Amino acid sequence: MKINQIPSTLTSGSKRKRRGRGSGSGLGKTAGRGVKGQKSRSGVSINGFEGGQMPLYRRLPKRGFKNKFKKKIQTVNFNNLTSIISKYGIDSNNIKETELFDKKIFNKSKGDLKLLNSGDLKEIINIEISFATKNAIEKIEKLGGKIKLTKN
Repeated sequence: MKINQIPSTLTSGSKRKRRGRGSGSGLGKTAGRGVKGQKSRSGVSINGFEGGQMPLYRRLPKRGFKNKFKKKIQTVNFNNLTSIISKYGIDSNNIKETELFDKKIFNKSKGDLKLLNSGDLKEIINIEISFATKNAIEKIEKLGGKIKLTKN
């Protein structure tokens, strides 16, 4: 058996280019890498290299700051809550943040939930949530509901 007679192990419909399998394939010998030099060899890592010239990422000034301790917080208002209660059939006497994440109403990876005081609240709700504004807490308690904050 010769190297150009080796059967392909690829089973999908589209043919991939089999490099370095003889001159008849059109991609034999150097396998489309050209001749000599760093790029023709394996293990090349020269992203951003400009042949000795000062690279662009070093010519430009450093800018900005990314706070790695920043809290990720998603906002929820009373209008959102009422629509969620009606759409997903959640019990308004026992709304939990974990339940909202489990039912995939909110994405946990985007952070904890914070209840804001915007919109109208028509019914009494009991809710367990990470954060809430003072006015939102007052509005819930004024109607006769309860709120439990899991984080502060």
